[in-house]
Amino acid sequence: MMPAWFARFMLRLLGVRLIDHNAGNWPKKYVLPVVTHTSNRDFPYGVYARAIIDEPINFVGKSSLFKWPLGPFLRWMGGTPVVRNSRSNFVQSVAKIFAEREEFRLCIAVEGTRAKVDHFKTGFYFIAKEAGVPLILCKFDFGNEGVIEFSKPYHLTGDIRADFDYIYRYFDGAIGLVPENSFVYDPRVLDLLPAVKD
Repeated sequence: MMPAWFARFMLRLLGVRLIDHNAGNWPKKYVLPVVTHTSNRDFPYGVYARAIIDEPINFVGKSSLFKWPLGPFLRWMGGTPVVRNSRSNFVQSVAKIFAEREEFRLCIAVEGTRAKVDHFKTGFYFIAKEAGVPLILCKFDFGNEGVIEFSKPYHLTGDIRADFDYIYRYFDGAIGLVPENSFVYDPRVLDLLPAVKD
């Protein structure tokens, strides 16, 4: 993993400060939704932040990506392969990884694209729900004050509209590296959510 001192130096150089509301007291398992994701340049910011908080945060990708020659590098970066046949199968496959490991921290860019979106993909929510793990929301806000912020754990209530209203409000107003593609919350997007019962 990258040395924390170097990561701090790079974020200072880039004019970004890090806010960690967990102060080193992180759970062993969680899903980490990240917003904003408007540029390929978001990736190094995430690598710097991960080094500073000293959390071995993982990501998942389709299993075909983990073949030689890219596979060893992706695993070294924290990647975990998943066989993805369908959306529901993907959720269950990732939840199974959580069940099989004592520690697993999953980062997901929930906008699903670098283009502007009006709602988030819901896979991260159903993974956390199926795995019984909290969310830690990670905000990339490059507005007036460049900030990468990690929330305290948020435990899902089971009320999908209430949960997404909270999530959307947390990220609302964050400015991405490509400002015009930044997410803006319109509560009407809650009507797009599937009906879910506990």
